[in-house]
This record gives sequence, structure tokens and C-alpha cells, in this order.
Amino acid sequence: MKCKPFKIMGILNITPDSFSDGGENFNLKDALDSAEKMIESGVDIIDIGGESTRPGSESVPVDEEIKRVLPVIKELNKNFPDIKISIDTTKYEVAQIALDNGAGIINDISGLQFEPRFAELAAYYDAGIVLMHIQENPKLMQVNPNYNDVVGEVYAFLENKVQYSHKIGVNKIWADVGIGFGKTYFHNIQLLKHLEQFHKLGVPLVLGISRKSFIGKMLEIENPQERDIATALIHSILLAKGVDIVRVHNVALMNTLRIIIKEFFDCKN
Repeated sequence: MKCKPFKIMGILNITPDSFSDGGENFNLKDALDSAEKMIESGVDIIDIGGESTRPGSESVPVDEEIKRVLPVIKELNKNFPDIKISIDTTKYEVAQIALDNGAGIINDISGLQFEPRFAELAAYYDAGIVLMHIQENPKLMQVNPNYNDVVGEVYAFLENKVQYSHKIGVNKIWADVGIGFGKTYFHNIQLLKHLEQFHKLGVPLVLGISRKSFIGKMLEIENPQERDIATALIHSILLAKGVDIVRVHNVALMNTLRIIIKEFFDCKN
């Protein structure tokens, strides 16, 4: 296994209805407590979202999403200024106010499909942007996802969005194949098997597989919160394909894996 250091992005959902942790961080104190535990566990980036993007989910109004995420961003930026914050949103106003208050990355599940102005926003703030592939939208994405060549089509989509973002002037870009977002079990597995092909995009890769339904189907684990060990085991294989950021719920477990990998493969920070 070739060692490549990776960063841990911790998921902090300020929602009542996210698929595995909905409601756990819906008030400010709980959210900050969870964030502090992530920091103690070795997180590098905290990804804050105020709208669930689970299959079948409905969009929430801009004002409500801002009300959910902004107090958390402000408090984290004030108390932990060294921790990077990303904002998981598809709304321009939410991303802009997050960047104004300390966030440094836009995590866009739509890969500029829902809000093309994100590229301009990221360029203006010299912020990073995660461009993820999705087919349809969260409400409809799992109705009947269909591809002739899932690896080729996802690659072509991301290549187009990466090139566009570079042209607009974005300096920090990551790509995410979008596991579970408009994909069947077969599509997810094919993308993960061929993940190394996406290095040809010329940007770092983000991997988001934590607790997802394909793991449940593979191992017959119905409860998403019981998929953390399987998540870590799958990461231990996929990291050999050169992932740069892993987006996970269980930061402590992933940091344990990182320590082990560094020790056995002489990784450099």
C-alpha cells in the first residue's frame, strides 16, 4: 500500500431529518458539543449542513437553513479558529453568509448544477469548493438512476465542472464522485472500484461513503449508526486508491485508522 496522508472531514448536520443523525445536533449546544468532540478526535475540517440531502428529502427555505447553520459557524470560528469549516449547501445566500462568517469551503452536492454562481463566489472569497456529482435532486435521485457508463459519465461531468471552475478563477477544487446520490448499488460499487481513474481530473478527491445504504445492503446492516466499523474497513481499502479527504460521521474511528496507517506505512503529515 502506497501511503498518502489524508484529511478527515467531520459531518455536522444541523437538521431534524438527516438519514443517520437527524436531530442529534439540532440545537446549538448539542452541535457545539459534537464539534468539540470531533476536534478532540483529530478532525481537520468540519462540514456543516442545515438541509438534509437524504433520498426523498425536501428542500428547506433559505432563511431556515441560515438560522440553523450560522450560529454554529460563528461559535466554531470564534472558539476554534484553526479548524477549517465547510458549508454543505446548494443555496447561494447560505454559502455567502457562511463564507462571511468563517467558512472556507463550499461543499456543493450538485456540482454547480443547482447554483452555477458558486464558482464565482469561491473565486471571489478565495475559498475552496467540493464539486460532487449527483443525478437529479435529493427528492428524485433514487427513483430510477440510469447510466450507460457510470464511471465515464461521472468523470465527464466532473471534468467539465472542474475546468469551468478553474476558468472562473477558483484555486482550491476537490472532486467527489457522489456515492449514493443518484446511483444504484451497482453504480456505487463500480465507481469505488475505479476511483483511481478520477485522479486524471488533476484535483484532490473527496470520498463520502460514511454509513451509506450500499454498506447496509452489502453487509445487511439496517441501522446506519451501526455501519461505522464497516465504513472504516472499506476506507482502509479505498485509501490505497489515493483519496485526499474522507467525509465521515465517526471522526474518532477514522483518526484511529489514520494513526495505524501512518505507523505502518511511514506516512508524512
